[in-house]
Amino acid sequence: MLEKMEILDVEKLIGDFEVMTKDAENVQRETLKMILEENGCAEYLQNMGLNGRTDPESFKACVPLVTHKDLEPYIQRVADGAFSPILTGKPITTISLSSGTTQGKPKFVPFNNELMETTLQIYHTSFAFRNREFPIENGKALQFIYSSKHSKTKGGLFAGTATTNVFRNPQFKKAMTAMQSECCSPDEVIVGPDFHQSLYCHLLCGLIFHEEIQLVSSTFAHSIVLAFRNFEQVWEELCDDIREGVLTSRITFPSVRSAMAKLLKPNPELADLIEKKCSRLSNWYGLIPELFPNVKYIYGIMTGSMEPYLKKLRHYAADVPLISADYGSSEGWIGANINPSLPPESTTYAVLPNIGYFEFIPLKENVEGHMQENGNVSFLSTEPKPVGLTEVKVGEEYEVIITSFAGLYRYRLGDVVKVMGFHNSTPELKFVCRRNLMLTINIDKNTEKDLQLAVEEAAKLIAEEKREVIDFSSNVDVSADPGHYVIFWEISGEVSDEVLKECCNCLDRSFVDAGYVSSRKVNAIGPLELRVVWKGTFHKILDHYLRLGAVVSQFKTPRYVEPTNNKVLQILGDNVAKNYFSTAF
Repeated sequence: MLEKMEILDVEKLIGDFEVMTKDAENVQRETLKMILEENGCAEYLQNMGLNGRTDPESFKACVPLVTHKDLEPYIQRVADGAFSPILTGKPITTISLSSGTTQGKPKFVPFNNELMETTLQIYHTSFAFRNREFPIENGKALQFIYSSKHSKTKGGLFAGTATTNVFRNPQFKKAMTAMQSECCSPDEVIVGPDFHQSLYCHLLCGLIFHEEIQLVSSTFAHSIVLAFRNFEQVWEELCDDIREGVLTSRITFPSVRSAMAKLLKPNPELADLIEKKCSRLSNWYGLIPELFPNVKYIYGIMTGSMEPYLKKLRHYAADVPLISADYGSSEGWIGANINPSLPPESTTYAVLPNIGYFEFIPLKENVEGHMQENGNVSFLSTEPKPVGLTEVKVGEEYEVIITSFAGLYRYRLGDVVKVMGFHNSTPELKFVCRRNLMLTINIDKNTEKDLQLAVEEAAKLIAEEKREVIDFSSNVDVSADPGHYVIFWEISGEVSDEVLKECCNCLDRSFVDAGYVSSRKVNAIGPLELRVVWKGTFHKILDHYLRLGAVVSQFKTPRYVEPTNNKVLQILGDNVAKNYFSTAF
């Protein structure tokens, strides 16, 4: 049906979504039944003793909650080419690689046609609601998307990042055409082997089609900010290319040069126009609408670890709306943004009840007991039972569990979400943080969100000097007793020692977790350390992950660097320009 469709029927998509979400509980039961019937012959499920049962009660009684570590041996056998059904009834032909920024190395995750179908359903649903609010006509999209090289596993399966597997799928281009969001860059640029060259060509294509560009997008907000930071450095060279109609010698790959040659013709008028526009901008404010006068919105994931880039993105965007893209992971999709007019900080995601089976572990109700032993207090925690999609409560926080069509059963995603409300009978979720990204030394527990809030508070002090935090990360230093938090900052320019000392104190005071504050007061945790790194340090971290096979459109700066992530710690350590210790306590 999609292949014949030129333009999506937005009202039909919204109507189908409304019907489905009014009966979310039954849709969930049917979805689980479908997953278990399709994959019941798989070894993993055979071993669980379901004996053909497909109801949620039997499923929860027989199948345990798991993490990626539990499934690794099974996924590895699939990757190694095991012939028999291991996790799914149909053979898995493709492996997705996670970004690797959380654990320091990419994870293998099964990818199949069913997962591609759920990807397209999410895309279509959110587009329908988005297009009702911000209609786009037949135009083009400036998409900063990059496809990593496909490698092959030992068993001959294709392996690439999750975004690569989507972008290389023939259905992706059809979907973009159906959504009137066709990328202005040729395929050769998207699949180009060098990210820096592809980025340059994306910018050049955007300028060539500047009047036709109706939206600017990437998988993550970070990629869009990175692109326009790059534009600040190369805009004059881009103008030269347009003026002469000849591509810069920095683009060396024949396939990319050949594709660009078909688009690039001498256009001195356009070059003069871009030069005039860039020259009159004040500190690049409003760059995006200045370059692309018909742009309707900017689109990409802007929640969670992407929130720190919103300030810079708004600077480039001026009054152009920012719309956060949908909620998913390398393991699968969860929800669509059906309220596109909300600012990114308030974005919620309505769960699509037919794209997987969802459970949620309540975080508030952890039953904590403590007992006295030799004068020490130890804590016992009993984790509550997961609840179903329609059983969650507004205002509560949960960890997400997914059962997918691609061989993950009761899989702990590690994401913490808050239920903000319901759309019909399906919950609308706000992403809070990754559960396992946690600064902790003693009885303190500070999440990625806590770190982000502390950085935002301290960054206000350098904003008064017209400076900004370009990027940041953290780790815990336990090489001496007591251990202490280390925060790494890359700053846009010079800041006085006096102000940076106050920033360090502000960071320390901004961690309001009771365990942290009490530990600091009795020196069970040492003074927080702020390490300011040289400009370009976080670009070196990006390059490190690109060498490991990550793609820039899927890259997330690691907000907490594990002690085992030696290479990233080394990059940070080798690039420290100044450091300061807190005197806040």
